[in-house]
Amino acid sequence: MPEEIFDVDRFVQISERAEYCAIKRLRKTVKLKLRTPKRLYTLKVEPTMAEEIVKKLRCEIREV
Repeated sequence: MPEEIFDVDRFVQISERAEYCAIKRLRKTVKLKLRTPKRLYTLKVEPTMAEEIVKKLRCEIREV
């Protein structure tokens, strides 16, 4: 089951053990999805904030 995360710092920590991060850009929000071996984690943020978070991630980045 996917789990939604609301804390950006926790999301960045999870990215250390993630296989990849999928980025889905919508009209008003951006969904960041981390795929770990056991679970899928999602974070919804505004487009301006998403670019800052993507720079901090420590895994492969995929645009969807």
